[in-house]
Formats: sequence, C-alpha cells, structure tokens
Amino acid sequence: MNLPQLHYAGGPEGSGFTSVTPGVGGELLREAEPLLRYEPPLRAPSAGFPEALSLSVLSDGSRLLSRAVHTGAGFDFESGYGDGDGSGAGADFHAHAVHLPEPAGAGPARPLPVTAWGSAQWAERTPAGGPPPPLERIPAPGRHDRAALAAFVAARGPWLAGFFADVRRAVEEPDAPRLLLVEEDSAAVARWVMLACGVLPHERGQWLTFTTYARRPLLAPQRLVGVLPGDEPAEPGHWRVYGAAGAPGECADLWARTASAVWLAARPELFAQVRRLPAEPYAPGPLASLALAAGIPLEPAAREAAADWDGTPGSRSGGAGPAGTTAVPMPAAGTPSAEPPGPGTSPAPGPAAGAAGTGRAGTEAASAATTGPGAAGAAGAAGIRRAGMGSAPEAAAGDRGAHEAALGNQAAPEAIAGDRAAPEATPGGQDTPDAAHGSRAAREATPGNQATPDATHGNQATPDATHGSRATPEATPGGQDTPDATPGGQPAPEGGVGSVSATEAASVVGREAVPDVARRLAHALISEPERAYGPRERESLAELPVLRALVLDRLDALAAGDPAAGARLFERTGLRLGAAEALPHLRMCARAAEAGLDAGADRVLVLDALLRESGVSLYAEPLVLRTGMRLVWAGGPPEAAEAGLLLATTGAAVHRDAGTWELLVRAAAAAPAGDGAAADLAPELLRHFGAELPDGLRPALLLWELVRDLRAGGPAGDGPRRALELGALSPEPGARDAAYAALAGRLLAPDGPDEAGLRALAGSEDPGLLAAYRQAARSAPVAEALRGDPGYLASCYAAWSAHPQGGPLWRETRTELLEGVLRPLVRELPAAHLAAAGRELARGDGHRAREFHAWRRPSAADRLRGALRGLIPRSGR
Repeated sequence: MNLPQLHYAGGPEGSGFTSVTPGVGGELLREAEPLLRYEPPLRAPSAGFPEALSLSVLSDGSRLLSRAVHTGAGFDFESGYGDGDGSGAGADFHAHAVHLPEPAGAGPARPLPVTAWGSAQWAERTPAGGPPPPLERIPAPGRHDRAALAAFVAARGPWLAGFFADVRRAVEEPDAPRLLLVEEDSAAVARWVMLACGVLPHERGQWLTFTTYARRPLLAPQRLVGVLPGDEPAEPGHWRVYGAAGAPGECADLWARTASAVWLAARPELFAQVRRLPAEPYAPGPLASLALAAGIPLEPAAREAAADWDGTPGSRSGGAGPAGTTAVPMPAAGTPSAEPPGPGTSPAPGPAAGAAGTGRAGTEAASAATTGPGAAGAAGAAGIRRAGMGSAPEAAAGDRGAHEAALGNQAAPEAIAGDRAAPEATPGGQDTPDAAHGSRAAREATPGNQATPDATHGNQATPDATHGSRATPEATPGGQDTPDATPGGQPAPEGGVGSVSATEAASVVGREAVPDVARRLAHALISEPERAYGPRERESLAELPVLRALVLDRLDALAAGDPAAGARLFERTGLRLGAAEALPHLRMCARAAEAGLDAGADRVLVLDALLRESGVSLYAEPLVLRTGMRLVWAGGPPEAAEAGLLLATTGAAVHRDAGTWELLVRAAAAAPAGDGAAADLAPELLRHFGAELPDGLRPALLLWELVRDLRAGGPAGDGPRRALELGALSPEPGARDAAYAALAGRLLAPDGPDEAGLRALAGSEDPGLLAAYRQAARSAPVAEALRGDPGYLASCYAAWSAHPQGGPLWRETRTELLEGVLRPLVRELPAAHLAAAGRELARGDGHRAREFHAWRRPSAADRLRGALRGLIPRSGR
C-alpha cells in the first residue's frame, strides 16, 4: 500500500498542518483538518490526558486513521482552558494521521485499524528532515497486555451482550444509534473497540469508525465515541451509553449473547474460526457449535441453535434477524417460549469440554436430553464436520496457535486478526495452498507432522466416505490409524504393525477394503519402515498393482507432511519408485535419501535438484517447494543470503502459497549482527509479507530495514528512538546489535553527526547503544579520519563535548571518548592540523573553539609531571 502521512499541530498561536507527504491534495487536507483537532478536557484527568485514536470515513469512501495527543506541559484548568469554540486554538497537541486511500473491504484482507493502538510508530512531534514518506502499512501494533484485557472483559461482562448487539446494528444499519463509551482511561475505550472488531466479520471491522476520545461526543462523526466521565450527555437521545457504571439493559440478540459467552470464556480465537464456516453473518448456530465443542457452557437457546445448524449456509440456526429474537426453550420442559431470556443472560453452569457430544446421563428426562448440552454439542459437532472443518474439538482449538501469531499485540490477536491468518486468505480468495491446487499433495499436516490420513488423491472422497457403511477408524495421538484391527474388525495379523500379505489383501478386494489396507500399510511404513517393510509387504506391493498405487499415493501425502520421515523410508528399506510413478514428494524424499547433503554443498542448488526430481512445476504445485526446503534445511530456516536468493528466483507468490514465507522471515530475523544479506532481505520481506508477519518477527525485520537505511546514508535523526523501541520488542539480539552498530557508524560518518540523532543518543542512556557508539569511535577508520581531516576532528570534538548535562552513562561515554580516544591522538598531531580544526570550530561556535584550545593545552598537573621528568637524571649520564 501507499499510505500518505499527515502531521497537524496546535499551540497558543493556532493550529495547522506542519508536514504532509508530497502529493496529498488540498481537498483531503480540508476534510481531514476538523477530524485532527484535539480539544483538551475541562478538568484534570486522573489517568493523564486522553489519547484520541480515530478512524473516520471521508467523503470519497477512503479512510483516515489518526492519533492525537496533548503535548504541552499542562494548562490552567482554573481559567476554563478548552472551553472555547472547539477550534483547538491554544491547545498544545500533535496529531499524526495516515490516509487509507482504499475503501474498507477493498483489496486483500489487511490489519484492522484499531490494532494501531499503542504503536511505537505514532509520532508526537513533527519529524525533522522534510516531508514524511508514505507508509507501506498502518502503524504496527503496540504491546499486548493479556492480563489487563482479561480483567477488562470480566469487569464489563454484564454489558457485553448488549454492546455487541448495538455494534452489530451500528455496522449494518445507517440510522443506528451511536455508542458512547464512558471511561476514564482512553486505553479502556480502545479495548471496547477491540472487542467490537473481534466479534464482527473482518470487513465490517474495517468499516467501523471510532475515536477513543472526544471532548464533545455529539459532534464526533464516528460510530463509537470515547467520552470522559461527566462529558456524556445527560438527556436521552439517539445514542447508547456503555461504561463500568449503570445497570445492563436487556439483550434479545442470541448471537450477541453467545459472543459475550465466548469472550468471557477467554476463547476469542473462535471468532476467527466462525468466519470460515459456511453461514450467514451473525447466525448464532455456528458460533454456538464451536463454543460447545470448546467446552464453553451456553444457555439453552444457544444450544438449540447449535443443534439446528447443519453446517450449511441456509440452515436454521436461530436469531438470524436483526433483532436476534428466537423461541427459547425453557430448561425444564423444553417447550418454546415467546419471551427472550432476561437482561444480561449469562451462561449457566454446564458441562466442560468433554460434555460436547457425549449426551445426557440416563437418569435425565428424555425431553431435557433432546435440548441439553450433550445433544446440542453432538449436533453442533456434526455441523462443524459437515462444514468441512474436521472434528469439533480440532475445529474449536486447532487454530489457536496460528491466530496467536496474526496481526498482533492488541486485544485478542486470535479474534481481531483471524481473517488475515485464516487459510482461505490467499491470493484470489482461494482455499489453503493444499486445497487450492487440488492434487495428491493437497493435504494439510496434522499436529504430528503427518498428512491427514483421510486425504486422497485429486481431492476425491476419502475411503471412509466411499465405504460409508464402515465406521471411521479411530486415530492415534500421532494422527495414525489404529494399527491393531483390520478393516473387518479382526485382530491384526502377526508380523508387525500394518503387516499384510498378498493373500490377505486380495481376499478383501471383494469387500472393497483395499483403501483401508493401503492406508494402514502406508502409516506403518512411514512410522516404522524397517519393521513394516518385510517379505510379506514386498510381495503384496509387487503382486497387487492396485494396492501399490494406493499405498504410494498415501505415502506421497504423508511425505508432504513429514519429508524427513519420507527420506528415512528410502534410507532404511529397499522400496524404490518406478519411472512412471508420478509421486512428486516421494521422489524428492528418495533423491534426498540417495544423494545426502554434504556439509559444504550449495543448498540452493541442492533444492533446485530436488525440485527438478519432483517432476512437477512448483508454480503448478507449490507444496513441492515446502517439501524441498524441509528436506534441505531440516525444517529450519535458511541463511539470509540463501533466503534472499530463493525469494529472488522463485518470487513471493509461490512462497505464500507453499507456506514457506515464514522460513524466509525467520532467516532474516535470526541473522547474526554481521550478516549483510539480512539488511537487504528484510525490506523485501516487509513489502511482500507485511500483512502476514507475526508480531514476534516484525520488530527484527524493521530493525534490519533501519540498518539498510542507515548504511545507505539515511539521516540518523529518529534512529536512536526507533532502534531502542524496536530493540525492546525484538527477541533477536543479532538484529538489535546490527541496528546499534549501524546507528553508531552513521553518527560517526565523515559528513558529520546528525544533530537530532546525537541529541537522541545522549538522552538514551541505553548501555547497549552507547557501548556500540564507543566501540565504533575506537575503530581504525575513525582514527584514520581524525588524523587526516581537521574538519572531522572538529566535529568529533563538538559531538563528544556536547550535552554535559546528560545522564551518567552519557557523561561517562563522552569522558572516555575525549580522554581515551581524542586526547592521545591530539598529542601526536602537528600544530597546523590542530589550528585548522580550531578554525573549523570557530566557524560554527567561537565559544566551542576557545574550549577546544583550552582543552588541548596540557593541564597544570601534566606540565608539572613534564618538568619533573626533565629534572630526573638520565641513566648512564
């Protein structure tokens, strides 16, 4: 994206734009100006001056994301300051805005604007160095405090259902009332907004306008408006008020009540998963099904909605209308009632995770059992399976870790970032890379790093579905089928796991069970190849071409999920592939087992050889790239130089489809400080995969990008602040040390230190950054420049003698550099060189030149020591 930046400031003399990205038109500035003004509160706020993070929709459909803060030392509350005409004149504030030219919902799924709360990229002063360049993405999320969010949700629990119902109306109905969020702290208002965006469909969350603070809430154009206590209107009107006070109202919206139960149960990742189900937005049935599968107790109406939902978009799931009303079964008799549940209905105590799908005890009444949690859980689980999300527990919990890594450190990343991290969010709106290419490799890896056993070639029906009269075999914890039973339910034959003879395999052909035999044998071969590949198995695979084709096809799928296991199969057995057997993943595993990987081999060339061996184009079947990279780098990331070469030769799209882009990101993020390739790779990764980056890896890439900019001669002005903020967020020491070294080198560059950067360095008081600066100052290039250039000598003296009032670490640093680096060198320099340095100092500051002249003269103690040395007789005289 290309997002222009706007800086707007106000003070006693008035307010106006102070810096704008080139190309921004006057019409945009005129429309943005009233949205950026900041009017301070009338009373001294106990939680500090409120921060106004706002999202507004402009007349052309574009949006403006901004943050305004008070920047002055304070103001006189007794004088009524801030009670003027609302123009913002006289207020000390700064607003930093980002223009989002695309309307909400246009283009690929992007981070929600509310995630920019607390971002370190928001500026509180107009940056030096000219107009700001456009950003590629909205400001990165700030730090996420899970404990504070959990406490907030618990404290606001009684109001959540009504709030979610009103938020739903706010994004669906143009004339819906606005929501006033009354909180003392702007961070609490931001949490309200995060909760709202978390439950909405992702595109609706992009539309939802908000501001975390407004002095005059009824004049604010946003749908969600933060208000300080006492500033909310006293009379009722076309608005709703939410906060930590007052009695919660009634809520007839079953979807909203279910969403409230999910938040209170601390399972926000379910909102990301429900967006992937084939159902209408705000239908309570799908969300209730996921909640029951996750062990969340729900009210009877929600359990009934889960039971009614059958996994299809048009199924009845209750509460689909705008008001969300539905017939609610009474707990005792199970008969419908026309009245909705009472206000603020909270989930009743119910079964835990194991209750979903287990049914009621036999002592309960049959009528209660038909609507109880167990029956609803079982029906909901069936709906989830019909929707194509696997078993209910897997659907409810399987994506928790994946969504943790998305968008970010704000609110619940699992809830507000789910659509971007969801598998369907691939280019073109396709399904996951596995399903998108519809081949035998289109299988997803199970938690045990093995491909899903039920995946079949060409996306055909699974053997279990084909032979639906037989029950689905149970899965072992590793994701394999239970090996101790034959398809007919008889004990497995002796001779090892999955052992099968040609006679046995042929005997079951009439019962159409060859796929089951093939699956059992394939899992045995991939898990215990030496034990499973015995004489009987070799005979069966040689004499039964149908069995061999099914086994190899299944092995190809399993090798895609665990390439190392596929390579072990060929290392430890005599199984070999025929020339006509088109099994790309197995062929790569066989080649890797045969050729091995020498310690000094060019791994990029090895990968290229494996890809050629697969026999398919990686652009037609991107998963072969994932298999190849796992074989070559053993599941770890390549080096930064290798990752850069892979990205340049294959392109970003295929890495996104193959799911290997994160390996490239990890290659740059974990690179050591001296790796020059990481600095060139990081900007490319940010450009191609910025929207998908996990929060743990983004700061490291931004540090490497800063290194690239500083090495290219960019100004160091804001570098110390960025380096320190990103270094605190990044767990990778290499990126942090590289950024500190590059910043120190830029501040010591021959073209003179950047005044703003030097001031930030002196005020940082960071031991790591100052140590890097001292180390760079003692380097040979700096010493050579000091001896050869009087102007450089003058600038270093001016920098190292500046800011004597700084903190103790800076005073220690400047003293060490003046006395340990500069003074010994000055004693060796000729007088003409020193005189030229003095003249350079005099051009800028005569006082500094006099200080330099006095500093380089020997002190009284030095003169006394010299005189004493002259009086001591030399030995041998």
